[in-house]
Amino acid sequence: MLRRMPGRARRRSAQRRQRRRRGLVAGALALVAEVGVLWMRAGRLAGEVVVRCRSGHVYTTIWIPGISVKSLRLGWWRVQRCPVGEHWSLVTPVRESELSDGDRRLAREHRDMRIP
Repeated sequence: MLRRMPGRARRRSAQRRQRRRRGLVAGALALVAEVGVLWMRAGRLAGEVVVRCRSGHVYTTIWIPGISVKSLRLGWWRVQRCPVGEHWSLVTPVRESELSDGDRRLAREHRDMRIP
């Protein structure tokens, strides 16, 4: 015998589904925004990206939009350990084409730790 949910329970269930759907849409939009900003700033969609810390050091890191294993995400910025200055700093992606030859060389020489 099938029992019908009371009207109030149906409304709550529908509200939960609607909230979940809104959350998924917001998450998808945030991911698309991060990919867009990464493309504008670094000219790449993901992978090995040159970043600059607040102290001006440049190095290469793995940047995967929507995922962070070794950093704290703050939008398109991340708080991450800088291997050049050996400190924690806010990092942001940079275009390799806008770097000097010396900075490009330094970025290739200095890589952050691989994924643990």
